[in-house]
Amino acid sequence: MLVHLHVKNLALIEDIEVEFGPGLNILTGETGAGKSILLGSMQLILGSRIAKDMIREGASYALVELLFQVENPRAEEALGELGIELEEGQVLLTRKILDGRSINKINGETCTVGQMKAVASCLLDIHGQHEHQSLLYQDKQLEILDAYGKDEIYPVKEKVNRAYRTYRDSLKKLKSLDMDEEQRNRERAFLEFEIKEIESANLNPGEDEELEKLYRKLDNGKKILETLQEVRDLTGNDSVQGAGEAVGNAVKELMRVTEYDSQLESMSSALQEIDGLLNDFNRELSSYVDELNFDGETFYETERRLDLINNLKAKYGQSIEAIHTYCGNQKQKLEDFDRYEENFRRAKAEVEKSRAQLEIVSDKLSVIRKKYSQMLTDKIIEGLKDLNFLDVQFHIDFQRKKEYTDNGFDDIEYEISTNPGESVKPLGRIVSGGELSRIMLAIKAILADRDQIETLIFDEIDTGISGRTAQKVSEKMAVIGKCHQVLCITHLPQIAAMADTHFEIEKHQKGTETITEIHPLEGDDSVRELARLLGGAELTQAVFENAKEMKELARVHKNTRLK
Repeated sequence: MLVHLHVKNLALIEDIEVEFGPGLNILTGETGAGKSILLGSMQLILGSRIAKDMIREGASYALVELLFQVENPRAEEALGELGIELEEGQVLLTRKILDGRSINKINGETCTVGQMKAVASCLLDIHGQHEHQSLLYQDKQLEILDAYGKDEIYPVKEKVNRAYRTYRDSLKKLKSLDMDEEQRNRERAFLEFEIKEIESANLNPGEDEELEKLYRKLDNGKKILETLQEVRDLTGNDSVQGAGEAVGNAVKELMRVTEYDSQLESMSSALQEIDGLLNDFNRELSSYVDELNFDGETFYETERRLDLINNLKAKYGQSIEAIHTYCGNQKQKLEDFDRYEENFRRAKAEVEKSRAQLEIVSDKLSVIRKKYSQMLTDKIIEGLKDLNFLDVQFHIDFQRKKEYTDNGFDDIEYEISTNPGESVKPLGRIVSGGELSRIMLAIKAILADRDQIETLIFDEIDTGISGRTAQKVSEKMAVIGKCHQVLCITHLPQIAAMADTHFEIEKHQKGTETITEIHPLEGDDSVRELARLLGGAELTQAVFENAKEMKELARVHKNTRLK
């Protein structure tokens, strides 16, 4: 269950910490006090988007922390499958919101938003003010049925999904082969043209790289020749300015004085070696220059060959190896055309085979769904009677889709009758917003009993209800609170009176700022808040007495009926 909530610098919240208890936790407060902000902080942990104005004005970041004590073995198993190890049975989820980004952590280790959402989904379920509207959509109705029977339904759904992918791929292959003779002839001619174009080029591996080197050399031949001639003049013996002439003269001059000082012999030898190296370099350079000439025809052929190769690269691949691979694939396609009739028959047979397999697993899935639909129907009727639907009929209608999907072929619709003598009709044609809200509450209670989720959060589940119906809803919330931790934001005193732990959310001025705070209510404080919910602006003694009686009746109800 959720044992601790810490929110900092989020909208009107400056810094609050809340210790939640087991059972039914009720949160009340004036309209606009910040109840939705508190709920929004929890939704952030479930991966909701970050609004630009979410960080409190003047703060550099916002922070949300949820600490869970995991007691449900199925929840622990689900977390283990996600790679989460409990620390003393606890999981800490943290999301720090900065300017346009967030830092997410699970037990102190950084994670992605997706990973945090997956973990949080194992621990809590939030029912927002308008979520019950999703009940009007048949996809949501099917999702609820599948969740109810998930232990048996989900494995078969996975088989259906795999069978559908196989069927879809076989259809795609058959469609690619389904062409008339004229189309086949055009395709064959195109393949033959591409193969001939590639093969006639006689491409050799690495040829393009060698040609690039040669092209660069030929393209810069004049510049190379002028530069080398200048280097030869600077290092040769044909000019008085040449290094060869100068070094040769230096050797002669140094040899004249070497006989007078033996220490000069090593320097004379070194200079002679330099003279030899320079002469060798100059001879090699002269030979290169003499052989170097610009062959216009060679340049033209090199350029033309490179253009051909680059054109083939643009059409068939970025390298000669890729072009050869493409050519091989096209040859295989051409061979397939030669066996077109055989391949078409094989592809058609594969479609029939995959369709038959998809039909088998889809039918199996439908049978299982129908079994659980009857069980879910009975549970929903029972739950609706608990919520003051006195004479209610409920039915799940099954139809078959025209086409297969990755979710089978079932097309279901929830139908209901809330008045005696009326036939069942689709939800959207019968129920009001308040009735939809109660139906969703009944479904949430049913799914909670079959799920590992320990914490359920209801945001104003009381929308559109009052009187006896409100009392029934409060009793249902108390029943759910016996097996789960429930956090409920409400405006109804009937529901608030059932609280195991009661919190008040209020907004007040702090200097020039407006802040939202939350604090637990006990004893007379809880009665005072119930009186506010009952009496509105004017709290008379009679209202206080009524609130006290309501609190006592709720206590008696929980001590007797819920044992």
